[in-house]
Amino acid sequence: MEFLATYHLLGLVIGIATFLIIGLFHPIVVKAEYYWGTRCWWIFLVVGIGGIIGSLCTGNTLLAALLGVFAFSSLWTIKELFEQRERVRKGWFPSNPKRQAKHE
Repeated sequence: MEFLATYHLLGLVIGIATFLIIGLFHPIVVKAEYYWGTRCWWIFLVVGIGGIIGSLCTGNTLLAALLGVFAFSSLWTIKELFEQRERVRKGWFPSNPKRQAKHE
């Protein structure tokens, strides 16, 4: 951590990690909607709340920032799940033939 602070790299590391975390959530949204539909939204709520609590409980700036980004990306995923459902209905993404659409 001292190395990052000494060479003023903390912001760069947070930026790169933020980019990667957000990029990771796109395929998670697509796969989650494909296999479980929108029923799994509460998992992302719990993970998001856990990330917020973790961010508030740590004194490490880097870890707090990354937990915050992870937490709010999880919460944003809830919205994206429902939007993904609409994208599937429009035919932009494949629907899962094994899952009944009416049970979402």
